[in-house]
Amino acid sequence: MALNLEEEAVSQYTTVFGSLNDYTPGGVMVIDDDPKNYVFSNVFAVADKSAPYERVAVAKNMEYIIEAVRTEGVSDWYATAHDEFALCMDGEVEIELVKLADPDSAVDPDSEGAHKLSGDPDGQKMGRIVIRRGHQALLPVGAAYRFKAEKASVMMIQTVLGPETVEKWAEICQTAA
Repeated sequence: MALNLEEEAVSQYTTVFGSLNDYTPGGVMVIDDDPKNYVFSNVFAVADKSAPYERVAVAKNMEYIIEAVRTEGVSDWYATAHDEFALCMDGEVEIELVKLADPDSAVDPDSEGAHKLSGDPDGQKMGRIVIRRGHQALLPVGAAYRFKAEKASVMMIQTVLGPETVEKWAEICQTAA
């Protein structure tokens, strides 16, 4: 039985999922341009070299930031004046949520990005979410959250540049082919 062109093209590609323990550093193939016009970083490579819960910016689109986060052990409590999204890329992460009794006193309502709270948040427990590879969770405005991971895992967080975001573009980005 002969394959048609579409089936043949599909059969030539293999999807490979990376993990913290097994990733291939990626690259950029520039066809007809200057490689300095592009940057590339690998979330697993960034998380592999990061301290637990260091929130390293790996992508930026206007005001939005994608942070790569190595999750291991228990994080501090965080809150924001806007929603954030957490996407588990590898492993398993538990997220605890607390509805803040007074959100405006925990985080300035005009601020951006995640803010580390000093101590435990004042408010009512909302519950917990367990995310695994490919699962996403909303980190809602008006709530405090913290992460727990039994073993090293990787998340990406969509947020806005804030005081907890670490920018080290020169260290993490490949800028040449």
